Amino acid sequence: MQPSKTSRGASERSDRPARRTTERTDRPARGVTADRGDRPARSAAERPGRPARSPAERTDGPARRATDRGGDRPARSATERTGREPSSRKIANPVKYGGASSRGPTTRSEGSRAGGRPPQSAKAPAGKREDAARSATTAKPAKRSAAPVKGAAGASGAPDVEHTEGLVRLSKRMSELGLCSRREADEWIENGWVRVDGERIDTLGARVRPDQHIEVTRDAHVAQSRQVTILLHKPVGYVSGQAEDGYEPAITLITAANRWEGDRATTRFAPSHLRTLAPAGRLDIDSTGLLVLTQDGRIAKQLIGEHSGVEKEYLVRVTYGDRTTDIDQHFPADKLALLRFGLSLDDAALKPAKVSWQNGEQLRFVLREGKKRQIRRMCELVGLHVVGLKRVRMGRISLGALPQGKWRYLLPDEAF
Repeated sequence: MQPSKTSRGASERSDRPARRTTERTDRPARGVTADRGDRPARSAAERPGRPARSPAERTDGPARRATDRGGDRPARSATERTGREPSSRKIANPVKYGGASSRGPTTRSEGSRAGGRPPQSAKAPAGKREDAARSATTAKPAKRSAAPVKGAAGASGAPDVEHTEGLVRLSKRMSELGLCSRREADEWIENGWVRVDGERIDTLGARVRPDQHIEVTRDAHVAQSRQVTILLHKPVGYVSGQAEDGYEPAITLITAANRWEGDRATTRFAPSHLRTLAPAGRLDIDSTGLLVLTQDGRIAKQLIGEHSGVEKEYLVRVTYGDRTTDIDQHFPADKLALLRFGLSLDDAALKPAKVSWQNGEQLRFVLREGKKRQIRRMCELVGLHVVGLKRVRMGRISLGALPQGKWRYLLPDEAF
């Protein structure tokens, strides 16, 4: 009787593992003869630098290798580890391997010595070799020094020194010449709008000699012509600059709705006019009158610069003790002379001032400087108390009929 299909299938399946084992043993080892060509397979004992290991030794490989790396095994050269001499192939980029040299490309072994790295195995991953090279050659970049302009011989190039052997920063020199503010000068230099002796300069920190010729391009003039200057009649209760103690800054009054109807300027108000708009001269919270806000660094320097000599005129209402009227008839003449010249504030003598009686209760001050709360402090030194202060003129620009809280543009034909 023939065996059933079920029993025959089980018998055939039981023979398969043995048959496959025989087939595998008869087959040549792949990866030895097929992959390596004609080279015969070598035993573990024949491999250079590797003694044969038992299966038990191979199972503890990771632990053994960790021990070897810890220093128990003496360091071996690349020849001992690989059985091959180091390659003499030239490296296209010696810096990559730590061998930066002015002699040009070097061999890998020379690059390793130049970079201070120990020899590495030829079989080490490329990424690890590059990481080690980068860490061995990494250095802090040198600081960028300020470049002297061509023709300005003798510059040392120190970055944070205003004057170096007779040279001065280009931006400072432009400010001294009244071309623009130092901030504007830096912007113009970056944009390439500045020429020194005909050569375009676009390096911040460049230095020049005081006798070199500086000029700016038409682009700089166009950008400067777009800057605006605004005249505001500041009311009491507003601060000149940044908001403080709950008081609003005067710039909040510069709106299209607040523009004076009598403004003769044809300039159309734009929000961009508020950018970089800054007061050129303070006016106290409890003072009123003319406040100049400008985007033009030249005007700011002219009005409040260190060497500014522009006159500022004030009308000051005062009291003298208990007297509130006809003060001019009771105030001593020698104290009035002290207001004109002879007082000191903050341990510094004040410049001469023009002081006269406008009426019985009001003085007229004309100053050429602007210390903090200067007029109020001057009056206190001679026994006067200020009850009202109004600025009515700065240079050649008068407050005129500008209503309180309103503003207008400085006209093109007006100048301080």
